[in-house]
Amino acid sequence: MRVSTSQIYTIANLGIGQAQAAITKTQEQIATGKKVLSPADDPVAAATILQLNLDLARTEQYGKNIDIAENSLNLEETNLQSIVDLVHRMREMAVSAGNTAVMTASNYDALAAEVDTRINELLNLQNTRNASGQYIFAGYQSNTKPFVGDAGGNFFYKGDEGQLRLLASASVSVAVSDSGKKAFVDIPSGHNTFNTSASTANKSNPPAIITVGQVFDQAAFDELYPDDMVVTFTKTASSVNYTVTQKSNGKQLLVDQPYVAGVDIEVAGTRFQVLGNPHPGEAAIAANLDFGAVGAFDFSVTPTNISITIGGKTETLLLDQNVTNASDLAAAFNSVSGAPNSNSDKLVNLGITVDATGFYSPTGLNIRVSNGSADTDTVLGFASQGTGTSSVNLPFAFSAAYDFSTNPLTFQLEVNGTTESILFNQNITNTTDLAAAFNDPINAAQLARLGLTVTDQGIISNTNAKVTIKGGSAFLDNVTGLKTQAEGTASTRGLLVQPGDSFFVESTNKQGLLTTLSRFSDAMRNVQDTSTSKAELAKIVAKTLTNLENTITNLVAIQGEVGARLNTLESSKDLNLDITLSSKTVLASLESVDVSEASIQLSMQTLVLNATHQSFAKVSQLTLFSYL
Repeated sequence: MRVSTSQIYTIANLGIGQAQAAITKTQEQIATGKKVLSPADDPVAAATILQLNLDLARTEQYGKNIDIAENSLNLEETNLQSIVDLVHRMREMAVSAGNTAVMTASNYDALAAEVDTRINELLNLQNTRNASGQYIFAGYQSNTKPFVGDAGGNFFYKGDEGQLRLLASASVSVAVSDSGKKAFVDIPSGHNTFNTSASTANKSNPPAIITVGQVFDQAAFDELYPDDMVVTFTKTASSVNYTVTQKSNGKQLLVDQPYVAGVDIEVAGTRFQVLGNPHPGEAAIAANLDFGAVGAFDFSVTPTNISITIGGKTETLLLDQNVTNASDLAAAFNSVSGAPNSNSDKLVNLGITVDATGFYSPTGLNIRVSNGSADTDTVLGFASQGTGTSSVNLPFAFSAAYDFSTNPLTFQLEVNGTTESILFNQNITNTTDLAAAFNDPINAAQLARLGLTVTDQGIISNTNAKVTIKGGSAFLDNVTGLKTQAEGTASTRGLLVQPGDSFFVESTNKQGLLTTLSRFSDAMRNVQDTSTSKAELAKIVAKTLTNLENTITNLVAIQGEVGARLNTLESSKDLNLDITLSSKTVLASLESVDVSEASIQLSMQTLVLNATHQSFAKVSQLTLFSYL
C-alpha cells in the first residue's frame, strides 16, 4: 500500500494533538482538584453537581435566616421580660395603693408620679427597634412607630397585626416578631370598659383632645355595653354645646350641654373630659315663612284644613275661627281645641311656632304650607293651594331691572361643594322674570343636580343644604337683591345646624397595658381625702390588679411562643448542618479528582506522547530517495 508523505504528517499531527490534549486535561484536573471540568465530561454528573451546589447555597441562606431570626427573637424575649418585670412592679404599687385607710392624697400623688415614669419606660420598650432600625412590635409596618400617646392619657397603636416570618429550612417557616396589638393592646379586661378617640374629620386647631376616662359606675355602663357613644359639639347663638348620643340608635343621652373645657362629662357610668377648644360647627339659621297681606275670612262658618310640612313630616291643621287680622290668624293656628290633637299640639310635633308675622322653624328646616283653598290664600297672603308655598333659603329683594339679553351673564350656584354655572340671557323686569330666568331650560338640569327650586320669592334648597350664589355682577346684585360678586352670599335663612368636632366612646372588653396604667395614674392623681373618693379609687385599684394579672398571663404566653420558636430554629440549624454535610459528601464523590489515579494516568499519557514523537521521527525518514 502506498502512503504519501502528507498522510504521514497528518496522522502524526492528529495523534500528537490528541495525546497533548489528554495530558492538558489531566493536568487541569490535578490543578483544580475537580474531575468534571465541563458538562461534556459527564453530563449526568454535571447536572447532579449543579443541583447539589444550589442546595448548598440555599442551605447557607437558611443559616443566615436562622441567625437573623435568633437575633430578633432574642431581642423580643429580652424586651418582653423587661416588660413583665415592670408589670410586676406596677402590681406591687397597685397593692400598696389599695391600702386606702392610711394612704393620703399626697401619697397617691407620689405613686402616680412613679407610674407616669414607668409608663414612659414602657412606651420606650414597646417602641424598641432592632439593629436595622425597624420597630419590632409594629407588625408589617416596621418603619412606623407603633405606640403614640396624647395629652389626654390615651395611647394608640399605629402598626398592624402582621407577623414577620423567615424560612429556617425548606419546610419550616418561623415567625420572628409579634404585633404590639396582640402583645399589649388586645388584653382581656376584667370588666366592660371603653376606649376614647377623636374623629379624624375634626377641624379644631390645635386639635381638641378627649381624655382616657374612667368607668365610675360599672352597672350603668354595663347597661350601655356593647353600644358606643358619640360626643358631638354644636354652636348656638351664645354658647358651644355638646350632645352625647348612642351610636347604634341615635338615642340622645345628654342634649345641648354647655361645654366647659376640663370639666368632667359623666354619662352612662363613664367619666371623661374634652380638653382644648373643639370646633363648634355652625349654628342653625332659622327658617321662616312670613304672612303676606292678611285678608279676612270667617272659618267658623266654613272650617278648612291646611297642611304644613317640615323635614318630611306633615300635619293637617283645622282653621275654624273668624280671622280678621294677623293676630286672629296666629291664634287660629295656635288653637288648643281638640287637645291632645289640637293645632297647637301639631305645631309642637313639627317643631315650629306661629305668631302674627308668620311661621318660624328654629331648627332651620324649611316650611311648606299646602293643600289649602282660595280662602286660606286670602288670609295667608300667599298661595296655599296644591303644592302651596315654601320658605326660601336665599330670599330675593328685587331693586332694579336689567336686560341680560344684550349682555348675557354666567354666574355660579354652589351646594355642599358642588358648583354649577347658570346663564342669564333674558330681560328681567321683576321677580317673576327672575324666577323664569333661573328655571329656563338651559339652567333646569343644573338646578336639579344641586337639588334647588327657585320661585319668585327666592332660592330653596330641597335638602336644607347651604346655598351660595357667587361670581355675579352689579346687575345681578340689583335683580336678586343679593351680593353676588366674588365670593357672593350664602344661605341667610333655613340652614340646619352644622355639627362641629366629634369624639367617640367605644365599648370594649379588652384594655391595653398602657391604658390600664394611664387610668391607674389618673385615678391616684385625682383622689381626695374623703371616704367616697377613696372608695371609688379602691374599685379602680381592684380593676387595675385584675388587668395587670391578665397582662402577665398574656405576656407569659407570648414568651412561651418565642421560646418554642427558638427551639424550632435550633432544630432547623442541626438539620441544615446534616443536609450540608451529606450534600458535600455526595458532591465530593462526583466532583473531586483522585490525585494518585490522575498522576498515573498523566505518566501514561506522557509516555504515549513521547512514543508518538519518536514514531513520527522514524516514519518521517522513510522515503524512496533513501534507496537510490
